[in-house]
Amino acid sequence: MSCELIAFIESNPDPRELKRALAVQMVQQQYLYEEIQAVLQVSIGFISKWKQRYESSGVAGLCLGYQGSRPYLTPDQQSAALAWLKQQSYWHLPELETHIASTYGVVFKAKKSYYALFRAAGLSWKKSQAANPKRDPALVAEKKTAITAWLGSQRAAIESGDLIVLFQDECHLLWGDLCGDVWGPTGERIEVPMSNQRDRQTYYGAIDLRTHRCLIQPAARGNSDGTIAFLKYLQQQFPGKRFALLWDGAMYHRSAEIKQFLASVNQDLPPEQWKITCIRFAPNDPSQNPIEDIWLQAKRWLRESYHLCSEFHHVKWLFEFALHKQVFQFDKLNMYGDFS
Repeated sequence: MSCELIAFIESNPDPRELKRALAVQMVQQQYLYEEIQAVLQVSIGFISKWKQRYESSGVAGLCLGYQGSRPYLTPDQQSAALAWLKQQSYWHLPELETHIASTYGVVFKAKKSYYALFRAAGLSWKKSQAANPKRDPALVAEKKTAITAWLGSQRAAIESGDLIVLFQDECHLLWGDLCGDVWGPTGERIEVPMSNQRDRQTYYGAIDLRTHRCLIQPAARGNSDGTIAFLKYLQQQFPGKRFALLWDGAMYHRSAEIKQFLASVNQDLPPEQWKITCIRFAPNDPSQNPIEDIWLQAKRWLRESYHLCSEFHHVKWLFEFALHKQVFQFDKLNMYGDFS
């Protein structure tokens, strides 16, 4: 129990102030509201009001003539609050409310005033994203330089179509991926019917460095067998062509089965004549691969089309429709050089 509250009660305040303080004290002592009501002859609303006032303003809020906190910041205070916001490494509305109230004695009447401070500090509401702490920026930069140089050395073959360069990756599509931020009536939940949000489908995908055309293929799962099946599919799509895959270091990309398959395809040819060349990105950084952005684009479109997806096979059909054999144009496709 607050020593400040006890001292206030013992200071013989005005009877009206005393009744307010006693109501708060009895709440803190875990009396039922009905019991407090009977003892003090007050309403439930009275108890709730002064409890909240005490929690927000302390003993001062129980006093007669209390006007509450100022509802605004002076220009100097606003500048100081913005500077404080910019110094933080993470941001929460309750922490901003506490900082403004405790530092300046100001409690805004509406939440929008706090949101305005966030915006003025250059902050916006956004979805957080995972970042791998094992990412090595120096290694990523070194690998990008190496890939860019290798592609430059192969420019003539790439532009003539003799060498097909593909950004490759796998995507695991879940029915639950439909859930996300969408427009809807204020005050109403947007519910997406789904019998099992964990239903999933794995896809292998690749996008052509030169033509920006995307190819995808469903698979039972991401593993060596699925990878080999996709490599054979690419061979069918580019008959008689050499192609190079830029992909991550997934364990099944480095498996004995993959190495055996590549050895059977490339046989004893020198590296510059290999039918299939595989180049790995630096580890722990998906941003090196432009096809990651394409997966995200497709899933965002699915969320916007949730009303068309009453069954999981509808989700898969729309996903494939959005990606397979579609041509994409965005700056990141040229992050290793423009070959289009």
